[in-house]
Amino acid sequence: MNSLLDIMVIPTDDPIAFTFFTGYMAMFASSIFFFFERGSVDGKWKLSLLVSALITGIAAVHYYYMRDYYLATHETPTALRYIDWTLTVPLMAVEFYLLTKPFGAKGATLFKLIVAAAAMLIFGFIGETSGVDNNIMWGVLSTLGYLYIVYEVFAGDIAKLTKLSNSPALANAMFLLKIFITLGWSIYPIGYMVLPGNLLSGVFEVKSIDLFYNLADAINKIGFGLVIYSVATAETAKARKAVA
Repeated sequence: MNSLLDIMVIPTDDPIAFTFFTGYMAMFASSIFFFFERGSVDGKWKLSLLVSALITGIAAVHYYYMRDYYLATHETPTALRYIDWTLTVPLMAVEFYLLTKPFGAKGATLFKLIVAAAAMLIFGFIGETSGVDNNIMWGVLSTLGYLYIVYEVFAGDIAKLTKLSNSPALANAMFLLKIFITLGWSIYPIGYMVLPGNLLSGVFEVKSIDLFYNLADAINKIGFGLVIYSVATAETAKARKAVA
């Protein structure tokens, strides 16, 4: 009985526990918002908002369990976090494809983004769980997957389609998503490099990286969804105005 009470009590002096709880609530609320807002946009944008709802909804469920795991053990929920990322990060990569699909994106672009996201996660998980002797090598391989996604957004197919779209809403969205990719997503490889034996070992406490991960997850996943929502509503309003 006491252990159950310990799990349910959130310490007021523990910012990591606090961000697990607020991250869960924020992403749960965002999921509901994106799902219901599907009805306000044109059909070609409904899937994009559904994916946004799935990303934040999946993350909310995992944060619910990660919160309890952390409160019970005060340890990093590595396995739960990677399960979450395995589902949500590829979906975030899919959002780039869905954004540009109305402007001509091909299935090959989606395939390359999914492969890069999968490589980033698989190599990262192996590195975190295989011991200090190999985590730098696996970290480099994981970072290559991340850098390919950055390339696609800045100079690859996604960037070219954005330029050719003549859509101010899409251009503004991609500008914001570039910020998320370069600044928001960079927290993940930095967190990996803080691990014992890695390049930034000793710069931060390993435990404190959970705080950065929690903040990054909430900002990136909710922020991605809001950017998608802004494009969908702007393009829907533009289309309806043209018809009228």
